[in-house]
Amino acid sequence: MSMMRIAVAGTGGLARLIAHYINDETSHHVMLLSRSQQPALAARGFQISVVGYTDAQSLTFALKGIDTVISTVTGPSQVNLIRAAVAARVRRFAASEFEGLPSLRPAGDPLDRRRSDATRWLQHYAQNIISTVFVCGIFYERFQPGGLARSLVGLNAGFSGEGDYILDIANMRAQVPALTNEGQPVMMCITAIQDVARFVTRAIDLPTWPPELRMCGERLSVQNLVLVAQHLKKQIFNPSVMHNPATLRAELAVAAAQGDRPRAIRLQTLIATAEGRYDFTQPNMNAAFPDITPKRFAQWFVEKWDLQ
Repeated sequence: MSMMRIAVAGTGGLARLIAHYINDETSHHVMLLSRSQQPALAARGFQISVVGYTDAQSLTFALKGIDTVISTVTGPSQVNLIRAAVAARVRRFAASEFEGLPSLRPAGDPLDRRRSDATRWLQHYAQNIISTVFVCGIFYERFQPGGLARSLVGLNAGFSGEGDYILDIANMRAQVPALTNEGQPVMMCITAIQDVARFVTRAIDLPTWPPELRMCGERLSVQNLVLVAQHLKKQIFNPSVMHNPATLRAELAVAAAQGDRPRAIRLQTLIATAEGRYDFTQPNMNAAFPDITPKRFAQWFVEKWDLQ
């Protein structure tokens, strides 16, 4: 396929990995959109374009000649980015999702971070720009030393620290959304950030983009996730508290009454998990690119926790 100009919005860990793979594995030209100068990234060979997300003229100018925008920013910044992409006649836009299926996120969801606003604007501009979302479930890196924040991802989401989501591995404590209200095991899809970046890079050359591009490293029950971690660590989580959505909502009510916002956000992520919002089937990216073999969670876990 002919060379295209790709803009990756953001300079966090996922944005950097996507830009790295585009540089290394394609003939496309890629630049990172950043709110500030990034001398360390520029020294590593990344092209940086400094933009103001509240400055429509700046954004539109930066996107002139760009074929595809891959967003890792959220909130009003992403909405402004969409408007600028349309004004600059960008052909395709991948919204910042990188979690579960957007259709499973309820209206008014406290975890939304205005991503639904971006969806509405992309629907509004559907005649002007092609769009998709990358669906990958939960990042493996939530379970690494230092948590997701160590990978410079989700720093403003409120649950990116080590132990913020299901497993506090360093202290072998767990709060497990194990069962649905019907008593069935809660399932989830999980994927390593590096594999997400590899799939996103390959998607650039797809002739058409469907509304969702799904990828999955592994699909397993939350209970099995806990068992794998225990087996590899050769330790038992204590306490390991099992929950369903009803018990989690009861805890959320207590946290809200106490004004404990950080705990409320962590409980909301567990409720979302128990409700199946990070579970999906038919990962069309895995099917489209069978030569990409995602890293297995157990192998990744052993490497991250130095358990060889």
